[in-house]
Amino acid sequence: MMFDRAHDRRSVLPAIRAAAECALPAACGAALVLLFALSACTFTPPPKPVASVPLEAINSLTLDQYRKAVAKRILERNPSYVLQGSPQAMLRSLVVVSFVVDGRGQIVASSVYRTNGDDEAESTALATLRRSAPLPLPPAKLLDRAGHLELFEDWLFNDNGKFQLRTFASPQAQTFD
Repeated sequence: MMFDRAHDRRSVLPAIRAAAECALPAACGAALVLLFALSACTFTPPPKPVASVPLEAINSLTLDQYRKAVAKRILERNPSYVLQGSPQAMLRSLVVVSFVVDGRGQIVASSVYRTNGDDEAESTALATLRRSAPLPLPPAKLLDRAGHLELFEDWLFNDNGKFQLRTFASPQAQTFD
């Protein structure tokens, strides 16, 4: 049996035309629903960035100020141990002390963090720290969850046993006298 191409085309075209006529309203309806849904949405642009100082920077500034207040207290309470002028070129000792302050300015812990092994300088550093208590009240935002703040300070000792704190130290001498 032979098929007539013209006959095939004539029978297929009405089917395509009918499908297109049915699909067109459905597609238009879907497009209208989508358009309506999108028109109900509003676009809110993101807020403009506000120049702000990071919390770390604020805490850093506050921490530096508090460190200076603590160092000042130590120097004020121990005037006979404080070295006036420049530290010598070769220091007798450098003692780094770690200490913990509570919210009331009390020293709750202290220890030698780093040293060259000079027992007398270590004892002097710890004793002058203890004599300085109570320390200024630390800012609340610097306290940890336990209400404490850990600090470090360097005691720079000359041969005569007098010291300067690194926070306020004068430049070291450049020559040996």
